[in-house]
Amino acid sequence: MNQVQRVRRFVMALAAGAACLAACPAEAALHLCDQTSYVLYAATGAGAPDAVTSQGWTRIVPGECATALAEPLKAAAYYVYARSSDADAGPRRIWGGTARICAKYSGFVLHAAIAATPCPDAGSMPLPFAPLQTGGAADWTMTFSEQSHFPTLPAARAAGLDRLLTQLGYKIEAGPGSSSASRDAALQNFRTRVKLPATADSGQLFAALEAEARKVVTPPGYSICNDGHAEIWAALGLREGAGFISRGWWDVPPGACQVAVTAALGRDLVYLFVTRHGNPRLVNGPDTFCIANTMFDIYGRERCTQRKLAMAGFRATNHAGLPGYIAHIDDKGLVLPQAAPK
Repeated sequence: MNQVQRVRRFVMALAAGAACLAACPAEAALHLCDQTSYVLYAATGAGAPDAVTSQGWTRIVPGECATALAEPLKAAAYYVYARSSDADAGPRRIWGGTARICAKYSGFVLHAAIAATPCPDAGSMPLPFAPLQTGGAADWTMTFSEQSHFPTLPAARAAGLDRLLTQLGYKIEAGPGSSSASRDAALQNFRTRVKLPATADSGQLFAALEAEARKVVTPPGYSICNDGHAEIWAALGLREGAGFISRGWWDVPPGACQVAVTAALGRDLVYLFVTRHGNPRLVNGPDTFCIANTMFDIYGRERCTQRKLAMAGFRATNHAGLPGYIAHIDDKGLVLPQAAPK
């Protein structure tokens, strides 16, 4: 199974939430509002009914709106897809529909036919976008909601703060009054701990919370997160049956994550190799696997040179045998997992 197929299966296995559409006064643009408790990443599509230009990702924090397309809407059709942040605990939530449009998990601009099989660009996959019924309006605002409905954007913002603070180990008391007081106390503690200035806006606050949550949230499967300042490429070595297989490459831009294995991990170790410009062995180790210059699935780890393949030393990870592992990579290499603050 190649990388595109693995990611596609992961997305389709999740439950799609319903998108709440509403035409609201706005500039001549496409605005997306987040009335959920999740940090969302949205992609859009625009074009004719049979082919679209898709692009992403627009980050939207709970209780706020963001401009996805800063121009008057003139295309024949518009589409939208959104996913919750990988910093949120539990399964990823998606908001979408039935239009299969090509996208990538990192920043992208693509042009392809709807339901293109396969998608023309390497690393891209069709995701389930929802059509927007704009009625030909030059400006449009779409509001994402969730099953636990929040009546206002401020209520969604408070729920989003509570969600991330709770994941970070802070205790938020139940009840409107007590939750507000405990939230304020937790936020003050958090700002002090990460040295976030009091002048930081809501976007900066959620960015800091999201970054810290990624360090402690471990969804099932294996993810690779780039905490450094340069693009990285990662490959994995995995046990398969009685033997081994090596797979690559996952291209991970700075500040992004890639899901490499979507199923819960077993007790077998997963071996990691990471390279980048200027440091070809950013993460390596003593366990050798075969690799190639292009995307690869290579069965067996022996006789690499005889098979006209390169060989690299991989590092063993996920020693605890847990169902999920996130490999955080910074400018110096693999970062050991951190526990939540007490």
